[in-house]
Amino acid sequence: MHESNRDSQTEVDREGGRNRSRAFLALSCVGLFASPALAQDRASNESHPRLGGVTVTDTAIDDSYDRKEADSVKFTQPLLDTPRSVTVIPREVIEDRGFTSLTDILRTTPGITMGSGEGGTPMGDRPLVRGYESATDMQIDGLRSVGRFSHEVYNLESVEVVKGPGGALNGRGSTGGAINLVTKKPQEGDFVAIRGTVGTDETKRATVDINHQLADGIAVRLNAMGHDADVAGRDALKVSRWGFSPSIAFGLGGPLRATLSYSYLKTDDIPDVGHPFQNSGTVSPLKLDRDNFYGFANRDFRETEGHFGSAVLEYDVAGGITLRNSTRLARMTNEYIFSRPSFNTTTATPATGLVAIDFRSANILSEGFLNQTDLRGTFETGGIEHSFIGGIEYSKEKQKSRPSWTQAPGSAPLFQSLNNPDPYAAFNPLVKTPFATPAVPIEHETKAAFLFDTVSLSEQLQINLGLRYDDYEVSDGTRTAKNDFWNYQAGIVYKPMPNGSIYISYGTSSNPSGECAGMAGGAEGAGACTLNNNNVNLKPERAKSWELGTKWDLLGEQLSLTAAVFQTKKNNARATDPITGTVQLLGNNRVRGFEFGVSGNITSEWNIFGGYTYLDAKLLDDGAGNNDGNKIKFVAPHSFSLWTTYNITPQFNMGGGVNYTGTRYVNDANTQKFKPYARVDATIGYRVSENLDLRVNVQNLTNKLYYDASHVGIFANVAPGRSALLTANLRY
Repeated sequence: MHESNRDSQTEVDREGGRNRSRAFLALSCVGLFASPALAQDRASNESHPRLGGVTVTDTAIDDSYDRKEADSVKFTQPLLDTPRSVTVIPREVIEDRGFTSLTDILRTTPGITMGSGEGGTPMGDRPLVRGYESATDMQIDGLRSVGRFSHEVYNLESVEVVKGPGGALNGRGSTGGAINLVTKKPQEGDFVAIRGTVGTDETKRATVDINHQLADGIAVRLNAMGHDADVAGRDALKVSRWGFSPSIAFGLGGPLRATLSYSYLKTDDIPDVGHPFQNSGTVSPLKLDRDNFYGFANRDFRETEGHFGSAVLEYDVAGGITLRNSTRLARMTNEYIFSRPSFNTTTATPATGLVAIDFRSANILSEGFLNQTDLRGTFETGGIEHSFIGGIEYSKEKQKSRPSWTQAPGSAPLFQSLNNPDPYAAFNPLVKTPFATPAVPIEHETKAAFLFDTVSLSEQLQINLGLRYDDYEVSDGTRTAKNDFWNYQAGIVYKPMPNGSIYISYGTSSNPSGECAGMAGGAEGAGACTLNNNNVNLKPERAKSWELGTKWDLLGEQLSLTAAVFQTKKNNARATDPITGTVQLLGNNRVRGFEFGVSGNITSEWNIFGGYTYLDAKLLDDGAGNNDGNKIKFVAPHSFSLWTTYNITPQFNMGGGVNYTGTRYVNDANTQKFKPYARVDATIGYRVSENLDLRVNVQNLTNKLYYDASHVGIFANVAPGRSALLTANLRY
């Protein structure tokens, strides 16, 4: 790829740069020359209507951070009466904080930590919720997200984090919880919203959000984005992406409704796994300059491309009963070359001042078809009200992976200087892998049925019940594993007052072989994420959880407070038998803790959003007995986040926040760790006119050097340094 091998890639890069420039120009033209029919003045108190508790138009500086309902149709009650912890990060928080990726959102959410992929996996696609891997528990509008992808925020209304075992809600996985990305939908009325951002580190970003009502009950919406930037505090790194999401809705406000949508996202960046992690003794990452990059900027790349098509049909049958069908087709590609810095016991050590640079490359294709049909509504039996939803689900997911590039035969080992790496140093020639090379396939097929019912025994007492049956099959072309399993949830909600609830709940989850979700601390051991002869005949892992909590809407129901204590335990985790060397269901791990949350308005001028989570995550039995009683890796015992803004005048507001993450061990032996850190952000907003807002965001105000994640102690992902962004938000 260097010299002649790189020529074709260089031409692709040039063309990619031209395409990105065209994308930015197109976005500007859309905003500046949008049809006048789309523009209409909206008074500030009329421009932000809500639908089902979700804000559906663009942000103003006085929008509330509170949400009363989740978007998922499987929740039969408002959040106040739902017996489990649910954190909804609304669009207002996302925009006020200047977030532009899912990673930004999740790294500041208490109870979530990051795991790092080693195979080009975007880090934001590997969150750990309450101590358990949730990579395959990402959802988009309630349907499972296929593959691992760099999710954007330009087309999101909110991000919902549903905590605790969710096997009844979501099927396989969901041991620690699930993350649902709620996208923007067409609505009645016309508006145009244009956002442009410039900032440090060569940041340039533009988004448009256009909604137009074509006729009575028919509306179209278009969201589009272009983004190009360096990475704050990191040498030679670039992040570029662009995308668009058109949608159309029929029958708005009527008994028969249909929404068709499509989304495209293209990303092009230089993958970065950060600094090498010293591997002797109880240590933290070496103290190195933040900008040290140990890869090759003229070689390394990661390009992803995603196509997502969805159709949602709804029909109000009669008497409050609604029939709904959701279908999604998805196709994603992920091709990459990246460098992995590490130490060995001879040539590359801190003492020699050298770092070994390993080579990683792949080309991954992910495809999926997902369909869910459900019936929901309310009815009464003997004076007792039932709110129910029942349905069936079918999905088929395919992934194919093969090497993309290989090093030329006879290539010598590569090294970089520990203290002065050169991102533009020479590297070994690369050879493109022939397309005839067979790809390693893996296929997942799910057939499921589910039923949920909330029984209102009185105004003060509700019982929430749910169950799901899954028939799950996974195959890698050589081996096939078939499992069927039931999952349950049950909860009791007592309402001492109309604005408060106390609940206790119980839930289960199942983790069959061949999928990664639900592994404690993101464990890759025992072949958890692949199908092999060791695990193909194993039954699914099972987790059980209980939770006791309370929720209150205060200050005229403008401020929501939540608190919960919980425990999740897995008594049959996959582990390697030290005697036979085979994988058995021998492991035992447990996470218990408590959390607090706050969202909404303290006064009409004062917004607040945040929370605290304590997690006591223990590896009770690792099968071999070597690490029994240790902390589960990647999990911080303490995590805290608080963000607040205050409207000093009707035109001017200020805000800021802090995120704290405690000590995290990065290996099962608890000999390598990240130290605690606190990150501070700040913002100033100014409303120039009814249609124009300006906002300045400073992220990582103190330029704190901290680490997002690690891959079992080999390297440490360096988080971005201080950055400043200026955003203009124009609305019509």
